[in-house]
Amino acid sequence: MDATHSENTKRIAKNTLVLYVRMLFSMLVSLYTSRVILNTLGVEDYGIQNVVGGVVGMFGFLNASMSGATSRFLTFELGKGDKDRLQLTFNCALFVHVLIAVVVVVLIETVGLWFMVNKLVIPEERMMAAHVVFQSAVLGMAVGIIQVPYNASIISHERMNVYAYVEMVNVFIRLAVVFLLVWSPWDKLIFLAMLNLLVGQLIALFYRYYCRKNFQECNFHFRLDKKIIKSMTSFTGWDLFGNMSVMARTQGVSMLVNVFFGPIVNAAIGIATQVQGVVMSFGQNIVTAVRPQIVKTYAQSEYGQMEFLVINSSKLVFSLLLLLSLPVILETEYILSVWLGQYPDYTVEFCRWTLIFNFFASMSVLVVSVVHATGKIWRPSLINGSLYMLVIPLSYVAFRFGASPVSSFVFNAIAVFFGMLFNAWTVHLYVPSFSFSRYVMQVALRCSAFFLLSGICVLAVQNLVEVSGFCRFLITGCVSVLTVVLGALFIVLDTKERVELFRITKEFIWKKKRRGW
Repeated sequence: MDATHSENTKRIAKNTLVLYVRMLFSMLVSLYTSRVILNTLGVEDYGIQNVVGGVVGMFGFLNASMSGATSRFLTFELGKGDKDRLQLTFNCALFVHVLIAVVVVVLIETVGLWFMVNKLVIPEERMMAAHVVFQSAVLGMAVGIIQVPYNASIISHERMNVYAYVEMVNVFIRLAVVFLLVWSPWDKLIFLAMLNLLVGQLIALFYRYYCRKNFQECNFHFRLDKKIIKSMTSFTGWDLFGNMSVMARTQGVSMLVNVFFGPIVNAAIGIATQVQGVVMSFGQNIVTAVRPQIVKTYAQSEYGQMEFLVINSSKLVFSLLLLLSLPVILETEYILSVWLGQYPDYTVEFCRWTLIFNFFASMSVLVVSVVHATGKIWRPSLINGSLYMLVIPLSYVAFRFGASPVSSFVFNAIAVFFGMLFNAWTVHLYVPSFSFSRYVMQVALRCSAFFLLSGICVLAVQNLVEVSGFCRFLITGCVSVLTVVLGALFIVLDTKERVELFRITKEFIWKKKRRGW
């Protein structure tokens, strides 16, 4: 058992490191290309791209539901070690995803197209460009839906290095796209949409080639199992409501903002989403690396190890996100001015609230991984879905009474925090050995105290500093790192975990000394 535990830990650490290499490389290029795209398209076209893509994205809840089901079932069968059933599971997943792609395209081309033409605030002279962006996004989503079983197979097999290599190539291609956009004599919004579609198809084709070559189950044979399809669709039925509510609180809010405040505020949302995605990717890498192990430990009835993974990875994700987010939250104006120069109103507030949202969303995903492993997802889907759906009417009422568009981001953060707690309670009901009180004490309370104390300390130092610009940013960053590291050691970690960390660090340094560094 100890040898297996050690091997799993090493695998998680290795996969996390590989994903970080991929993410850092992608982040640096992404920050540069975002600025170039914003300046090249202009604020209005950037907002149109964001909101039109959001209309298509609203129907992604169908795909997201089956994506979660596919990943869960493939990982579960890998944990069981039944190769024949693994093959059947992949066949069923691919078959169902093709059907979903057809349904989604029909819905988008009817309901989605009507909504874009009749409800969105888009200047008449840019409507043709908006149609091209719309159709490109539809085709890209259709291919992406069919791609889901292949990507799920890579994650289930924990081949994270593949993502790292492909992402590096992808980043270079997208960098070339930006340079082509700058020099293009054609309509830049249309040109960007077409190039993004082409790049997405090339990446999808490579992943399919890799999966078919390396994973036997990914070679599709028209051999289906009604029981597996029924289990998947049953799982998806409740997950559908949860994912639909997620779309409501994200893309739905974006639609409301467009109706009440216009496309320029959508550009601010697009920038905030970009910042959120960059920071979130740091925590998401840990989630991606740990999630297969959580499902596999449940499948093997190793509930103690499963709880250990959930609680400790939650604290690790929170600490890492805080390390990155705290200086960004406190120095948002300076970072945006250096990064973009000029930016739309509300961008600063949107960025700050999306970063706060990240903390609880990342930890909630880890807990939901256990729920998905059990296959009994109706309770969290119903509770979380209801919470997230409330964001839409609350935002509408707030906007009608003259509230700022920032209010919807506040509602989002509150909803995801309570959703995280409900998810942990659900896991306790399904797996009684999982202690809800321990999760609240070890994760929710410790991390909340960690956030408040760290923020107060860094803010106090920041207010004492009389310099501005880069000097203040540098001081804020250094104080944030020191505060978060100390807080992680003495607030987030308990005594046993702290002693174990010091022991591992001491052994690592001792080995290096013996090898002559």
